[in-house]
Amino acid sequence: MSKISTKINMGNFFEDFFMGQEIVHPLPRTISEGDVSLYIAFTGSRFALHSSNIVAKELGYEKRPIDDILMFHLTFGKSVQDISLNAIANLGYAEISFPTPAFVGDTVSMSSKVIGLKENSNGKSGVVYVHSIGRNQKGEEVLNFKRWVMVHKKDKATITGIKEVPNFKESTPIVEDINIPTILKVDTKKSGGDYFFEDYEVGERLNHPEGITIDNSDHTLATKLYQNNAKVHFNDHMMKNSPMGQRLMYGGIIISIARAISFNGLQNAQWVYAINSGAHCNPTYAGDTIYAYTQILEKIEHKREDIGLLRLRTVAVKNQNSSEIEQPKDEEGKYLKNVVLDLDYTVIVPKKKTSK
Repeated sequence: MSKISTKINMGNFFEDFFMGQEIVHPLPRTISEGDVSLYIAFTGSRFALHSSNIVAKELGYEKRPIDDILMFHLTFGKSVQDISLNAIANLGYAEISFPTPAFVGDTVSMSSKVIGLKENSNGKSGVVYVHSIGRNQKGEEVLNFKRWVMVHKKDKATITGIKEVPNFKESTPIVEDINIPTILKVDTKKSGGDYFFEDYEVGERLNHPEGITIDNSDHTLATKLYQNNAKVHFNDHMMKNSPMGQRLMYGGIIISIARAISFNGLQNAQWVYAINSGAHCNPTYAGDTIYAYTQILEKIEHKREDIGLLRLRTVAVKNQNSSEIEQPKDEEGKYLKNVVLDLDYTVIVPKKKTSK
């Protein structure tokens, strides 16, 4: 009889985590042109800064930086093996910032610290809270974020009662030295949008008309690209026997799709400064069509005269035009069944003095 090897990594279960635990994630990733092209193929993202070296040079870069959300995926994927391989669902994000732009040729890696643990009352699972930092080959931070994920327990009979839940800031602080070049001119014919910081009003709602249907092929290739091997996304055989009955779409894909849809009306919001918080409200599956609307929550002046910041709330809805939904929650404060993402984030928008 053959001996069963203990060399196989089965991933961490809820009991394997402890407060203050430091995890250095394997598999540093060098960013390629292929990553950029495939990201556009998977999402349809159209922001000019990330599409054109010419536009990037006109905005003060030597070459185009990669899309902030793409960099999030490539870096975030490093943490899945250790944090969420045995996840039931990724529940939310907070305090995501992008301190340093990333470029093709950069190599990104990630480490995490456990900052919270909460066992669920059913004793079958628990929520793990982590603070993760992504760095480039120079050791510079390219990504800093917190997230929480529901993870299976190995021993469902033993109840620990642990409940250490961290507090999160409502929004990411605005730093004085924002790491983008001084913007001299924005060519609106190239960016596709005529609206600048001054043109937006607090309370304004943009009903983006486009819908994007997500196929299993899109989702499968994307999660492979990001080396995100969480079982709920990859293992169709396992998921057919789950209450969901099929694979769950990686929530980051929904963030990317919502951001791509928001282009219409926010064409010059080409930089994501921070994601303040995000909730995956309901599951998304292959064949669902995503729509979105965006509300302007806050206009933030900066000491720089060439830019301002908009705090936005983008709500993504499946299989229903977002203009048909007035609020994402019902009278009891529960998300409507078709709402799949509630994202609070901050973007950088040039001022009119930069218009060309």
